[in-house]
Amino acid sequence: MEQWVPLFDIFMNSPTPETEASLWLQQNFNATTASSSTATPITTSSFLSLLTKPCNPIVKDSSFSSATTSKRIMFIETLPGMVQSRILSFLALENKRFNAKELSKLARNLLSESQGLDLWVKKSARNLLDRMSEPKYVNEWIPDFSLDSREEIVEEFEYLPDWLNDMAAADDPLLYWLPLSGADFCPRFYSSDNDETLFSQVEENKDNGLKEVEDKTEVVSALNVSLDPEIETTAVSLRDRIINFESTFKAVDLANETRQLCLDKGVNPLQVMSLIEPWKAEDETASVLISHLSSGDEDELAWPSQVLCSIVLPKFLVLAEPASRLLLTSTIRYCKLHQRAAAHGLLLPLVLRREGINNPICDVITRILKECLHPAHVSAFCRTLLCGGEVERRFILLPCHESLVSNELVWTDSLFNLLHNILNHNVHLTQDSVDRLVYRVREMAERFSKSLKFGNFVLCLVTKCSSLLKSHKSLLTEAVECTDTLVTKSILFRIASL
Repeated sequence: MEQWVPLFDIFMNSPTPETEASLWLQQNFNATTASSSTATPITTSSFLSLLTKPCNPIVKDSSFSSATTSKRIMFIETLPGMVQSRILSFLALENKRFNAKELSKLARNLLSESQGLDLWVKKSARNLLDRMSEPKYVNEWIPDFSLDSREEIVEEFEYLPDWLNDMAAADDPLLYWLPLSGADFCPRFYSSDNDETLFSQVEENKDNGLKEVEDKTEVVSALNVSLDPEIETTAVSLRDRIINFESTFKAVDLANETRQLCLDKGVNPLQVMSLIEPWKAEDETASVLISHLSSGDEDELAWPSQVLCSIVLPKFLVLAEPASRLLLTSTIRYCKLHQRAAAHGLLLPLVLRREGINNPICDVITRILKECLHPAHVSAFCRTLLCGGEVERRFILLPCHESLVSNELVWTDSLFNLLHNILNHNVHLTQDSVDRLVYRVREMAERFSKSLKFGNFVLCLVTKCSSLLKSHKSLLTEAVECTDTLVTKSILFRIASL
């Protein structure tokens, strides 16, 4: 039991238990197999034996008054539900290291006592059983099945259940707690008016291997379709009235007229916004407009994103001094209501600013991330920035502002300061995000050798993500030795203790 205490400690306290437990098992398993002097070697079979070890094996269950039955309690069932769930997820992840038959038996035993079983433990056990029921395991744990029976099992796992097919056909969020929906997979400048055009282009290219659609050229040209003269006249009138702002009451009327013109006339809202030019309004007017252009059940990547990219984003892209308190407060209030729109209509293009972000922009992004998004959303946002390609970094932008945004991150002192702020907000980055950051640190070390912001970020990285950096010790040491700041020695000390 003592040899497994560090592993159980990981399951109890680690923010990323599956990843850290996998690293621990790999290191200790290799160490014990390489050393013949170990008294109690760490083996996967011994861990399963511990989990299934009977504890108080005879327990009377008086569910029926006329009879009593005995129930066998395994050691894993005595652990807290959270720990059970994490252990089962770890076993599903590292299933190749364990005996398939024993894993299936463990999952079946837990599920057979489903009454009173914690919801997440039940789901994890079901996931483990499903993983071990994949075709490659059929021969191992059901050896007596005929060929026909195995084919039936394969067919069962090849088809999606009806409820998942229904979800795929719907436009609702795929995972309601994450800022992600089916509409997210459309190209940049997303607009429902362009869906038919884009799908027809893909259909035409299908015979040639599904060539990638050039989203910039095609979608921008779709925005240049001529509007009805009456709509153009109304939009120009709204532009003049917004610039000549007189009172808050009139600004509310302007917001209502803008919404009606964009949503009730069957036109592309981005095209109308390009004519109205609301980003040229004073900050007081812009704050009133955005406060009265919120939406309820509308698609997050349609109207709310269009509001942000048309009114607020252009102002922040050219920000050279701290943003006005009034505009920032209104923006934060709007982003709290529309979190996915905040990511795709404001934060992504803002971080990808062609000249790189500066200190005022860094402060704006930091406040929105801290006050509007859950840390898990921020982690997903960072992964998109660091590891995602151009398709994953999809965002909404007016054509006239395209020259202000790049497709790649521009590394500046302020960007490292932003990442430092994110880590201090207790955001747990994924392993691939950390790997990419280490690569960038080594690449930028000489360029930012005198930068204290760069040094503070690296110090925070090796402190907050120490469990994910053990394989990068030599690379980090090489990078930090190229710097000369007040924190260089502290960073080297932290790296040495990884």
